[in-house]
Amino acid sequence: MSRVCELTGKGVMTGNNVSHANNKTRRRFLPNLCQVTLISDSLGQRFRLRVSAHALRSVEHRGGLDAFLLKASETELSMRARLLRRQIAKKTAETTTAAA
Repeated sequence: MSRVCELTGKGVMTGNNVSHANNKTRRRFLPNLCQVTLISDSLGQRFRLRVSAHALRSVEHRGGLDAFLLKASETELSMRARLLRRQIAKKTAETTTAAA
């Protein structure tokens, strides 16, 4: 399982540990990934995603999973999140045409 956020694409970065004597050794910076269950309002379903803590804050700030996915670009989303985004867009289009 890769260490990549499914919503933002944030992944592992590399850098150096630098000692007091200025010795440099390679290290990895891992993202703070959490296994969370998010609810889609338009689909009425729960989805279990592996999301970074920063992305979780962004989802809450934008007003939920649906709003986050509709505003996000498809290039940074995982394949599963892209599929979910298309389903949500389709469902919201259906509800807007039915209401009009």
